[in-house]
Amino acid sequence: MTRHALLIAAAIVLIPGLGYAQPGALDWQRYNVAAGSAAADVPRAIFSEDGGPAQDGPGRRFVSADGRADLTVQAVPNPDGASPAAFLARRNPPSGIIYRRVTPRFFAVSSIRNGRIWYNRCNRGRAVMNCVLINYPAAEKRKWDAIVTRISRSLGG
Repeated sequence: MTRHALLIAAAIVLIPGLGYAQPGALDWQRYNVAAGSAAADVPRAIFSEDGGPAQDGPGRRFVSADGRADLTVQAVPNPDGASPAAFLARRNPPSGIIYRRVTPRFFAVSSIRNGRIWYNRCNRGRAVMNCVLINYPAAEKRKWDAIVTRISRSLGG
């Protein structure tokens, strides 16, 4: 078993209230907003409920059955082709960001608000930023790390 697989297996066993006993129980499925647009791997066993359309552009919001976590996959319009740094600055991110990584191809930011971690990654695309936004209980950070990592690294478009 690879180190990545072990991390995912450990995360599955440790997330309280979700009841997963096997790595395969997460039921990873690829969600595509549209051809050539935002796409990401979604653990459907966790994000099993439809949360409706994304707020900032084409896409979808997924919610855990207990409502404690949510995931949005979306293509946010970026008609002037702003760089990830300029796009992020225009969105006026809240102060107190704990994690920030900005490159010419993407940005990723994260912080804590109201006892929940929010994580946002956007990859630069043609006239859009392909994004994932994940919110989950801050008290369970370590238990979510491998899941958030897989979703983030799977973002394409």
